[in-house]
Amino acid sequence: MNVMTKGIGTMSMGRGWKMGLGALALAALAGCSGGDDNSTEQDTAQDNGNNQASLTIGSTNFPEQLILANIYADVLRNDGVNVTTRLNLGSREVVFPALTNGEIDLLPEYSGALMTYLDQDEAHADARSNDDVMSALREVLPEGIEALDASPAEDRDALVVTRETADRYNLKTFSDLAPVSDELTLGGPPETQTRDVGIPGLKRVYNIEFANFRSLDAGGPLTRGALANGDIDVARMFSSQGAIAENDWVALRDDKDLEPAQNIVPVGRSEALTDEIRESLNHVSEALTTEELQDMNHRVEIDKADPAQVAGQWVDEHMDSEQQSAN
Repeated sequence: MNVMTKGIGTMSMGRGWKMGLGALALAALAGCSGGDDNSTEQDTAQDNGNNQASLTIGSTNFPEQLILANIYADVLRNDGVNVTTRLNLGSREVVFPALTNGEIDLLPEYSGALMTYLDQDEAHADARSNDDVMSALREVLPEGIEALDASPAEDRDALVVTRETADRYNLKTFSDLAPVSDELTLGGPPETQTRDVGIPGLKRVYNIEFANFRSLDAGGPLTRGALANGDIDVARMFSSQGAIAENDWVALRDDKDLEPAQNIVPVGRSEALTDEIRESLNHVSEALTTEELQDMNHRVEIDKADPAQVAGQWVDEHMDSEQQSAN
């Protein structure tokens, strides 16, 4: 889900952020291309002529984003597009300004998270369904940036507790947290403190106020380890993460709909998107399901598979020659 960097992430929520962060973002972007096998800049595909389409795909900094960006890249390479990837760049507050400033051309996004990030006047605060969120998103996107078709696949922000904590406090929903939150420590990515579906929205909608917050990562090893070890009581994660079922953890239900729909959607610079690129990416969105996303996340997070290989296998299974010829 932003993004809480989904939004994650994470993912949604960034009503208090200003687009003036772009300059800072670009400075950060210049130093973000290192760190692991999935964060290096990769120049791939041969340039077969001056008329060949070229595209730079970016991503934020959690495994699902690496999977999705690699899926987009593989499909477009198969269509003859000259693709460069710049992955694992940071949170939306870094990556989206990089898109608007032309440092990258395309990224996988989450409909509600991006809508909320851009809707600083909260004109579309009531949008919750996928159709309403996508309509609102297209209204608030900056000029020259477009959202393609949304996938039925969805990844929502989640508050996750261990089975022991759920049983001790009888926790099933976000509302159940309110009476006991002052005894608990929340852990998650730094932007949880400022994004609306994070601490501000939890206070506003649910009257949840945690005793402490620990700044960790976006559902990554720091957050998962802290929850498993008891260093935090509630973890800010994503609903599609395989670690939740693997550890018999409990994802609490957002019973007052703090978060809008979080369908996966490619977002890019109009001048970099040809009709063929749009059609190929829309085909990906149509084919991707939440269940497949959960399975791919499990393979990367739990089985330690390479996100690029997991993405490549999905492309091989779903984008066969017959499907590609339809593009």
